[in-house]
Amino acid sequence: MITYPRKPISLSLNSSDLLLHTQVDTAATLYQKSPDCFHLLLTEPPLPEAASDSTHAISTVAQPRLLWLEISPYRLIMTMQSNGNFSYRHWLERGIYGMSRYWLQDEALGQGGQIRLRNFTRNLQIDGDPLPTHLSVEYELWANRVPMGRYELNLQIHHG
Repeated sequence: MITYPRKPISLSLNSSDLLLHTQVDTAATLYQKSPDCFHLLLTEPPLPEAASDSTHAISTVAQPRLLWLEISPYRLIMTMQSNGNFSYRHWLERGIYGMSRYWLQDEALGQGGQIRLRNFTRNLQIDGDPLPTHLSVEYELWANRVPMGRYELNLQIHHG
């Protein structure tokens, strides 16, 4: 497996029907598993959490959250793992219904739960040869028959 460490990337997620826009600019490690299959590993910035005191101040959780993307011309598997209270995995494949799973952990109660949603990938496009430079994925999220929004994920990998 060929490794390309510390590539600058921009990762954004937008919703076309909800007020959601987020972008992360950071460095990531790109692994080439085969000529058209890549893994990208990065550390997400920590999520803000509300403090439990009466001031409702925002504090930052110091636990690292690893984001791992498995990229191929037809499929994207995106997994976020952390030692905290929240993890997820999206299985997105062009033209089919995939699965999005979210794991929630309640340390106070010592239990966890899983939320399973379906997604439908309308478009998945990878640009760049021999290494990917841009990935665009358009998908819908569904809870049973209830639409939960339309999203576009864009990944820009800078090979400078």
